[in-house]
Amino acid sequence: MSFHVADTPPTGAQRQRVTALLGREPRGLRAIAVSEAGGEPVVIRVASVVDGRPFPTLYWLVGARLSLQLDRLEAAGWIARLQAEVDASAGIRARMLEDHKRHKAQRARFMMPEEALLLEDTGMDAAVSERGIGGIADPDRIRCLHTWYAAHLVNANAIGELIDRVLAEGEYLATD
Repeated sequence: MSFHVADTPPTGAQRQRVTALLGREPRGLRAIAVSEAGGEPVVIRVASVVDGRPFPTLYWLVGARLSLQLDRLEAAGWIARLQAEVDASAGIRARMLEDHKRHKAQRARFMMPEEALLLEDTGMDAAVSERGIGGIADPDRIRCLHTWYAAHLVNANAIGELIDRVLAEGEYLATD
C-alpha cells in the first residue's frame, strides 16, 4: 500500500469520507495528514483544542483497512507483547522519548495562537505540552497502537516500526 504524506486541508469529498469512516462528523479536523494514492484519507490531523477542551491526539488513524488490522492486533494481545519488547530494550525506550519529543514539537507548531491562549488561561496547557503521542503521560508505555501508527505514518517512530514488522508477519490480519 502506498501512502502520501501531505497535511492538506480536506476537500469536501474527503471530509464526507472521514465522516463515513468515523461514523460521525469529525470534530477538530484540520487536515488530511496521510492519504492513499487515490486521495482516500488514512490519517487526519486534529486541532489541539476541540469543543473548548484539550485534545491530546494530534494524528488520528481513520483508514478502514489499517484500523481493522490494528483492532485485531490489540484484541490478540499485541500491546502487551510489544510493551514487553520495549521493557527489555533501553534502545527502544530512548527512541520512544525522541519520538514523543518530536511529536510535541509538531503539535506546538500546528497549534493556533487562540488555542494556546485558551489552554494557558484555563490552566490546561500541560494536557498537550507535556504529553506525547496519543496524549500519553508515561513516555515508555504503549497505550494504543492506532495513535502510534497514525503518528508513524507521518514520521516514522519506534513503535510504528514494531507494528510494521508484526503486520508484515501476520497473514491472519488480511482484510481482503
